[in-house]
Amino acid sequence: MKTVVDHLGRTVKVPEQPKKIISFAPAITDTLFSLHLEEEVVGRTRFCIHPKEKVANVMNVGGTKDMKIERVRALQPDLIIAEKEENTKEMVEQLEKEFSVFVFEVQTVDDALHMILDLGKLVDRVDSARLLYERIVEDFATIPSHYTRKRVAYVIWKDPYMVVGKNTYIQSLLELLGFVNPFLDYEGRYPEVTIENLRAEALDYFLLASEPYPFREKHQEEFLKIDTNAMPLLVDGEMFWYGVKMLRAVEYFKMELAKNYP
Repeated sequence: MKTVVDHLGRTVKVPEQPKKIISFAPAITDTLFSLHLEEEVVGRTRFCIHPKEKVANVMNVGGTKDMKIERVRALQPDLIIAEKEENTKEMVEQLEKEFSVFVFEVQTVDDALHMILDLGKLVDRVDSARLLYERIVEDFATIPSHYTRKRVAYVIWKDPYMVVGKNTYIQSLLELLGFVNPFLDYEGRYPEVTIENLRAEALDYFLLASEPYPFREKHQEEFLKIDTNAMPLLVDGEMFWYGVKMLRAVEYFKMELAKNYP
């Protein structure tokens, strides 16, 4: 065993080479498989859906905020990976009584890059993680700031409407793309907003994400009624995940957004 410090400053004892890993964060689960840990990943949440052909063979231990502790115990993991936004403090406190729990915190593109390197050290995949890190850094340097000064609401929910706010990985990506997010001064990282709030911000775009709320074409008309001056665009929410998805995101931002949308 070795002693490490996680992203929340917690001191955690973890194995030198973890053999039974449970991940409670979908983007991290996806990234673990990209680091060739098919044999080591034994548990994941029902929201960990990528890579599809591989997670199908891994035990579902519940949700990101409603785990099945008896399933976790049955697997007897030697390492559990959580993420501050994805998982609750109560979950971590319960799990750490019995298992080694390392918590990541990802709020920016830089955080996401450092997560990959730290994950590689944590699971004994330093070289693979470094290669992934270098590929993403190289590719991200080519993303154009196509939407410079365009005002945007990245909408993640309805009834009530919720948008992306401050201190979030998605906001970091929006900034990289050149967008201005007027909801950074609103309370919370994912503030609830009213129709009046949306109209008052003189938006250029509504970005309607495919997840967690499944916005579809039928919802575009709804947002046109809110503000006829703001273009409602459907976006693939998974392209705003951190980790290995960042590689696919670069091409998506170049092709789907920058070239297909004005």
